[in-house]
Amino acid sequence: MSPTRMPRHRTLQVPVLLWLTLVWLMLWRDFSLGNAAFGFVVALAVCLFFPLPPLRMHLRVRPLPLAWLVLRFLWDVVVSSLLVARATLGPTKNLRNAVVEVNLKTPSDFVLTVVAEMICLIPGSLAVEARRSTHTLFFHAFDVRDEAGVEVFRQRVLAQERRVVKAFGTRIDHLEEAPA
Repeated sequence: MSPTRMPRHRTLQVPVLLWLTLVWLMLWRDFSLGNAAFGFVVALAVCLFFPLPPLRMHLRVRPLPLAWLVLRFLWDVVVSSLLVARATLGPTKNLRNAVVEVNLKTPSDFVLTVVAEMICLIPGSLAVEARRSTHTLFFHAFDVRDEAGVEVFRQRVLAQERRVVKAFGTRIDHLEEAPA
């Protein structure tokens, strides 16, 4: 065994085992004790044969920033839906799209994933690549006409990152204070 690899039994993570057991129960729609025990055995087997890297999520949920994150997200969805509808249904004009690179300031896989998913759920944008090593996201952005439009989109993603970190993060001092 190499010194950098842990034995498989040490890679077992209780939250993952519980989650997989819950998924098993929901799939079978049988919440009996016997089915839960068998689901736990299946979860153990899955985790032993297909080990995941350890989860290192140090989350601290802050209710007010979380409420602001949800409200602002819903607002962005509505506004973007109207803008995309206007651009596609309106008179024909030259729509220009762009692939925008955004370097996140937070070195967290959780933040990277949440930001990418939330931006993808807003109409007019789609994540095309995520580089975990550099915490860089690449988005296809709808109707971006020039460099100023690229920068507006990039700042929108960085503002989303700030809101996510303020809602879930334990360390927020690395983010410069800017309007979110």
